[in-house]
Amino acid sequence: MKKKLLALLMGTSLVLAACGGANDADKKDTDTGTTNGGETTTADAGDAQKLYDQKCSSCHGGDLTGGVGPALDKAGSKLSKEDIENILANGKGQMPPGLLKGDEASKVAEWLAAKK
Repeated sequence: MKKKLLALLMGTSLVLAACGGANDADKKDTDTGTTNGGETTTADAGDAQKLYDQKCSSCHGGDLTGGVGPALDKAGSKLSKEDIENILANGKGQMPPGLLKGDEASKVAEWLAAKK
C-alpha cells in the first residue's frame, strides 16, 4: 500500500512540475504592469485612451457611460482639465487618489476635458 501511495505522489509531483514550464522573464506582474526584467508594459503616457482603458474603465465603463463610477462621456462640459487633474490627484467620493500621476494624469485629463 505504501509503495502505491508513494508512486502516486511521485507521479503527481512530476506532472505538476512539468506544467510549470513558463520562462520567468515572460511572467507579467499584473499589479505593477512590469515584467520580471523591469520593462514597463503599461500604455505610453501619450495614449490617453489606453491609459483610461487600463486604469479607469473598470469603474467608469469602457464607453465612458459609467458603472460603479459616474459617466464621463460629457466630463468636459462640466469640468476643466485642471478640475479633472485635481480629482485624479486627490480622489473624489469613492474614487481613490493617485490612480494616474504626472504626465499620465495630464494626458487623460486633457482627453476627458475634450468630451463635451
